Amino acid sequence: MVQIQSPRFFFFGGSLLILLSNDDGFRSEGLIALKNELSKTDEVWVVAPEREQTCISHAITLHKPLRITDHGDRLFSTNGTPADAVLLGLRVVLPRTPDLVVSGVNTGPNMGQDVVYSGTVAAAREGAFVGLSAIACSLSARRAFRFDTAVRAVSHIVDAIRDRIGSDDVFMNVNIPNIPWDMLQGFVVTRLGRRIYNGKVIERIDPRGGKYYWVGSDGVERFESIEGSDFHAVEKGYVSITPLHWDTTSHRNIEKFKQIFRGG
Repeated sequence: MVQIQSPRFFFFGGSLLILLSNDDGFRSEGLIALKNELSKTDEVWVVAPEREQTCISHAITLHKPLRITDHGDRLFSTNGTPADAVLLGLRVVLPRTPDLVVSGVNTGPNMGQDVVYSGTVAAAREGAFVGLSAIACSLSARRAFRFDTAVRAVSHIVDAIRDRIGSDDVFMNVNIPNIPWDMLQGFVVTRLGRRIYNGKVIERIDPRGGKYYWVGSDGVERFESIEGSDFHAVEKGYVSITPLHWDTTSHRNIEKFKQIFRGG
């Protein structure tokens, strides 16, 4: 396996207090599997949505009260979004500020532009907003999920940064191939690739004659497999680790736009 280096972290060491969340809901097989795996070495608290919230992005709830349900064994659910769940975990549920926020394991990939839509990524980003180390992890599959491989990969990453946990506004987006552990080629740091969306909208008629719509795709994966990207890494059997930042400013275009709007 490729050794993972994690810059800009200070020494911590020892057992971690981990806040675990997701966007698939607190009963998700991937979340429970990851809780069980990480609990072997660390103290894990789960605060997750009570139902699936795929593609909810970084929405927070302002129009209704949020409630928390305690299911025992450090497992909590909320009627809010993934970002709400992390915020409630940080401010209400956990006994102290966690050392690490982990989101997943998501049932499906989050690569390229997926990170904009993803509730899984948003949960990790919420941790990064307050300066915590955070990891979003997704299994690149639509069925027959190899959660055994995924949780082992995430545990490997947590161990790699264990002595480097610290305050940072950069978080990791991890995508794991849906293959047996012994078939993994290693771990590689990547950039976001480009998914090709078809933007399909399907029109239907309800029993009363009114129109309604389903938004989505035809289920066919389309992407540019360019070397160095997350798509290429996963396609080649590597665990992809992409460092992300909440600042989406296009810095290389600032001077260009200054020229356009100079004196405006």
